[in-house]
Amino acid sequence: MDDAASTQRLGASATRQVTVREAVLHLMRGFGCTTLFGNPGSTELPLFRDWPKDFRYVLGLQESVVVGMADGYAQASKNAAFVNLHSAAGTGHALGNLFTAWKNNAPVVVIAGQQARSMLPMDPFLGARDAAEFPRPYVKYSIEPARAEDVPAAVARAYYTAMTEPMGPVFVSVPVDDWDKACELIEPRQVITRRGPDPAALADLGEAMEAAKSPVIVVGSDVDRSGAFGGVVALAERFQAPVWVAPRTYRCGFPESHPLFAGFLAPMKPAVSAKLKGHDLILVLGAPAFTYHNEAPGPFIPEGSRLFQVVSDPDQAAYTPEGVSIVANVGAAVAELLARPAPPARPSAQGRAAPPEIAAATPIPPRYLMQQLRRLRPRDSIIVEEAPTTREPMNDQLPIEQANGFLTTGSGGLGYGLPASVGVALAEPDKRVIAIIGDGSAMYGVQALWTAAQSRLPMTILIVNNSGYLALKHMGTLFQMQDLVGVDLPGIDFVSLARALGCEAARVEKAENLDGVLMQALNSKGPFLVDVIVEASF
Repeated sequence: MDDAASTQRLGASATRQVTVREAVLHLMRGFGCTTLFGNPGSTELPLFRDWPKDFRYVLGLQESVVVGMADGYAQASKNAAFVNLHSAAGTGHALGNLFTAWKNNAPVVVIAGQQARSMLPMDPFLGARDAAEFPRPYVKYSIEPARAEDVPAAVARAYYTAMTEPMGPVFVSVPVDDWDKACELIEPRQVITRRGPDPAALADLGEAMEAAKSPVIVVGSDVDRSGAFGGVVALAERFQAPVWVAPRTYRCGFPESHPLFAGFLAPMKPAVSAKLKGHDLILVLGAPAFTYHNEAPGPFIPEGSRLFQVVSDPDQAAYTPEGVSIVANVGAAVAELLARPAPPARPSAQGRAAPPEIAAATPIPPRYLMQQLRRLRPRDSIIVEEAPTTREPMNDQLPIEQANGFLTTGSGGLGYGLPASVGVALAEPDKRVIAIIGDGSAMYGVQALWTAAQSRLPMTILIVNNSGYLALKHMGTLFQMQDLVGVDLPGIDFVSLARALGCEAARVEKAENLDGVLMQALNSKGPFLVDVIVEASF
């Protein structure tokens, strides 16, 4: 009787008439997504009628910044982040970081405004023509529902699609007059998205690893995202396999002070092949094999090597040029490999050498800045980075040791790091978030400082200031170009800019002043920006 009554009540609630707005908010609440990032416009205003008190609206001052914050929040919270964008213009502003969310496999659900349905045949002001086509190909699912009544179902499908591996952004365009229309209530449901590996394929991989004389592991971002961080440590120790980081990896997949940690692969074919030479089995976990930045000839892998790849993205598996690719959740695959009987003990392998001591100097060397940050930062702090020419010094001097401890852009596009650090801080309010941002990168998303200040987030923002786009100067040497245009950035006062947006700030030009200001910034109750003038060399 009780079960029948329960079923009857569920059926009644599932067919109850509500507004589209109420139905969508009900779904979001059921998904555990009561934070909405946005920059509102007139075509979305009815969404906010009688805005519920259990929801949080995080205002960003530019749409690309909004998507970057949502991306960071989604990755840190391990759940989709909802974003409100304004019609075509707002979506257009957001496309750069929507592309990064695609590359980051970040589950971001965009709900964009649209003009009233009755006006669309007349090409109205603020109307989005072919709205669902605009963000493609960098979303997994994109729709403008045919009827207002279909909006909740479209939002539900968008959420489930965003959360299904490989995760990624999705897009729903909603006309302004849809929000107050009547529809049926839809209950959120559970969709199991973890894909286990094929048993026979994984058995072949396990046997190959056990037979290999010198296996090596290459880790990518999916290791961290799938919860396989500790499992990969156990796997590497079992086989005494050195561990490299795949080119252009945007999350940390292995503790970088571990004795088996070998270093970071450069995004060039000859460099990858040279580093992996001498290993008869290469296991790539949670990464493309491989991502290249500069064109160069050479073999894909060293002669005599055999490649296996475990990755959640079937597209990445499809374009891997040789070897065996297994499409599966990386965490599930690693767990099954570890469930096999342990092979005989192997001789200990060596990883990279400890970083050298860097002496203080003025102007401040980037390696010295990273060394001092390593010594002073809280052990559980989270690093978010977008300082391209500081990446190598950071990799040398600032090892990441913990799961979920590092995030950067997977696309190479600028304007992600500063907003993403705000999103991470919103999702992890009890941890210190440290943003390491280049001076050029900072100006792509500086509006995020205002949101950080309004939310009183305990963040430390380091501007690695070399007064230019130093990465471009470095690339210019590869093209035998000495004099480049548009690469110098003199005269930006980051301290005044940060203070104007509500943040504490200080400038450091001399090495002897660095530790004191860093400690002040690392212990601040709200966001604190440090503009560090560094040596401009590469």
